[in-house]
Amino acid sequence: MTIAKPGKIIGIGRNYVEHAAELGNTVPKQPLLFLKPPSSVIGDGEAIVLPPESTHVEYEGEIGVVMGKRIRRASEAAARAAIAGITCVNDVTARDLQRSDEQWARAKGFDTFCAMGPRVAPIDPARFATLEVRCRVNGVERQHGRASDMAFGIVMLVAYVSQVMTLEPGDLITTGTPPGVGPLHPGDVVEIEIPGVGVLRNPVVAAGDTRGA
Repeated sequence: MTIAKPGKIIGIGRNYVEHAAELGNTVPKQPLLFLKPPSSVIGDGEAIVLPPESTHVEYEGEIGVVMGKRIRRASEAAARAAIAGITCVNDVTARDLQRSDEQWARAKGFDTFCAMGPRVAPIDPARFATLEVRCRVNGVERQHGRASDMAFGIVMLVAYVSQVMTLEPGDLITTGTPPGVGPLHPGDVVEIEIPGVGVLRNPVVAAGDTRGA
């Protein structure tokens, strides 16, 4: 399935115990939701642009869930049936701004801060717990996580989000990042891989530098 820009992007924060710990946080008792604007979306091969407002931008490799049906206040069974497929996501984050701001909208919302692709792959829900995500920067692996390590599983998250807001076809839920996040610099190439889905590759440039864009 080809990638279309989602109508909305719902992020899940601190969904891996070890990632929460590396940032000095604990896993919340309920899923921690935040939003990224559709204007932050880029596809495979497009450049992540480091904004001048931040001096510390980090990669976050994630398993992305793309909706195929409209649901509202869905059961887990209905949520499972409404998932169109899985995609690779880089939930790029200005870590310094995340720490300084009470809300995460600025840290998560810059243009190019939601790389997704290279495709949406239909996956049997029975395999969700076996999904893995890897992040490499310049060919060196920085992150490796399994969906089985999540505090809140994929289907539960979709059902939970649907209790708050109607989910429409094409909407994207990013399910949290495993430990190993780190900074991005101009000239880097970051790859997010989910076996069976594909590899998302994006170069990194400074604002005003059109190379790789």
